[in-house]
Amino acid sequence: MILTADQVCSSRVVLVCGHYGTGKTEFAVNYALALAHAGHATMLADVDIVNPYFRSRERRKLMEEAGIRVISSSQACSDADVPALPAEILTILENRDIRGVMDVGGDPVGARVLARFQPKIIQEDYDLLFVLNANRPEVRAVESALLYLRSIETVTGLTCGGIVNNTHLCGETTPHEILKGAELAEAVSKEAGIPVVCHMAERRFTGEGSLSGLKLFPVDIYMKKPWEL
Repeated sequence: MILTADQVCSSRVVLVCGHYGTGKTEFAVNYALALAHAGHATMLADVDIVNPYFRSRERRKLMEEAGIRVISSSQACSDADVPALPAEILTILENRDIRGVMDVGGDPVGARVLARFQPKIIQEDYDLLFVLNANRPEVRAVESALLYLRSIETVTGLTCGGIVNNTHLCGETTPHEILKGAELAEAVSKEAGIPVVCHMAERRFTGEGSLSGLKLFPVDIYMKKPWEL
């Protein structure tokens, strides 16, 4: 089954978290673009300000061309990291005419920035999505992934509403890798009582028969290493 952005999550504000390297920024950018292409007024806030590797603001031009308003801590230079949060972030929480996506830090320390906005967030229609990659050593076991998820909930004061499987090996990804991630995601889902909302897959896999039983969210790869550009 191929999902639209609204089928992945219909909440007005979507907070995207996950361990470093799981692909949370890739999901955030693709999800925001899917919302915009579906006709939603969309904003994306890059609040990953603690040791980020990929930054969603690096794709500012792409997103702005799609009509997405991009908010980040470093407006002048996409490669600079300023550990501060712009006041504009409040627009996502206060303007109920827009759909908001927040790309959050890759660990409980990075996710702590959300605690500042927790009183406002819980008043809104929001979802905290946990991106999981079975090929990341720190979260490839059910116990460690669950501990990581609960740690993020604890420091943010927010409740996780969905799990996103994004298991991949970059250009070497196969359907087997996605299915391996699906198995882990379902196991974590069972233990946590949190649903798996989708399985990310490059568009080249959308016709793959072995994945037909999964709820696939098709993506393009925008977050690339410097030597891949």
